[in-house]
Amino acid sequence: MSVAATPRPLRHPVTVLTALRSPRQLSREVLAGMVTTLALVPEVISFSIVAGVDPMVSLVASIVLAVTMSVLGGRPGVVTAAAGSVALVIAPLVHEHGVEYVLPTVLLAGVIQIVFGFAGLARLMRFIPRSVMIGFVNALGVLIFLAQVPHVLNVPWLAYALFALTLAIILILPRFTKAVPSPLVAIVVVTAIAILVGLAVPNVADEGPLTGRMPGITPFLFPVDLETFQLVLPTALSVAFVGLMETLLTAKLVDDITDIPSHKGRESWALGVSNIFAGLYGGIAGCAMIGQTVLNVKTGQARTRISTFVAGIFLLALVTGLSSIMGQIPMVALAAVMMVVAVTTVDWHSVKPSTLKRMPVPETLVMGVTVAVVVLTGNLAYGVVAGVILAMVLFARRVAHVITVERKLAADGGSVRYEVVGPLFFGSSNDLVEHFAYADDPASVTIDLSRAQIWDASTVAALDSIETKYADRGAAVAIEGLDERSTGFHRRLTGHLGA
Repeated sequence: MSVAATPRPLRHPVTVLTALRSPRQLSREVLAGMVTTLALVPEVISFSIVAGVDPMVSLVASIVLAVTMSVLGGRPGVVTAAAGSVALVIAPLVHEHGVEYVLPTVLLAGVIQIVFGFAGLARLMRFIPRSVMIGFVNALGVLIFLAQVPHVLNVPWLAYALFALTLAIILILPRFTKAVPSPLVAIVVVTAIAILVGLAVPNVADEGPLTGRMPGITPFLFPVDLETFQLVLPTALSVAFVGLMETLLTAKLVDDITDIPSHKGRESWALGVSNIFAGLYGGIAGCAMIGQTVLNVKTGQARTRISTFVAGIFLLALVTGLSSIMGQIPMVALAAVMMVVAVTTVDWHSVKPSTLKRMPVPETLVMGVTVAVVVLTGNLAYGVVAGVILAMVLFARRVAHVITVERKLAADGGSVRYEVVGPLFFGSSNDLVEHFAYADDPASVTIDLSRAQIWDASTVAALDSIETKYADRGAAVAIEGLDERSTGFHRRLTGHLGA
């Protein structure tokens, strides 16, 4: 057998079992999880301040979320924790009505996510265009980078030295060895220097108090009645769908990075279950942490549930037993790690002049609007919604003008045939009536739809209108060429749509 004829070996996903049997892969998973945890801590603490809850609440909720999703989730490698998008949504409720209403909001949001997952609604993600996904990824890189900028401004000059050292280790170490993640080495080295030398630079402890005490079961301090349900429902819906959107988009991003599909429905209901657990023990909801997920999967090369499980367990160890050491990690070290992640996250090919020159203007516009809305609002979900709506509008505008109608008059002038080509729906069929020469046509008219399909009631109404206009002039219309589905659809509605 020749080399060319030799079949290529199938690529199988790395499983927990195969990782446990491979010391190299296992160490990669464990180290990736540890790096992810270190990058997770300052963001979780910052988001807790935004939401108006104690930092320990968000940290403990993140532990519950990470561990639970590692077991139940449908996309291995995705890091789930108390996220900024959820904090932004839930903050107004906390500030107006108090922290006691967080629990019912989280519980209700979890139930909504479970229903969403089991109902199979995660399939709706397939309708998000590629231009929106690219805008989502690019906006993510911008947001991650901008979020780190405050940590490197107005700091002592020694902090800049630590920042430069962190970058140097991250960028240079992989040229010599990839056995240990360079971000982890950088954080350990820089933290050790800061502790041993006694450098007075901003650290994780400055972001919020780390008591090391677990909060326990969240108390039910709210009245269980219809009034509470009505109060928390709007926020619960926002928490549920913002969390789902970011989680499913992150899962799709990891699918693309690993070339391995995931179960989006399972990811959805698992997020709901995890949020309920986090609400009961911790107190606040969360969703996929996109930046940390990219760090875990792309930089750390993690591929299984082991990495995210380790992230949760390592975070538990840091919070309970190593909080004093964790608090001494310089913020500039973590900022440097996340800035590198941000730069590698952006799809630079998509913004190259040569690429933009080839891309259709509507595609580029959708990508640009997605990025702009995300950066202006600080919310990835808003950008995705805006991008999808714009893409739908531009798509409808384009396909509204793709139909063609060709008129063929018989040689004897006794009949005329119209051939319609293109999809017929509300956008394209509303001006279909304008393509016919009613006053000039003979008494026998045939409309050939063999190269068209009927997709909605608007098209049936347009065809009825055409037949009525010809009937008023004493002409008969025959419609032919429809496929089986379009024939049944037309037969069911024609003549029953009113004027």
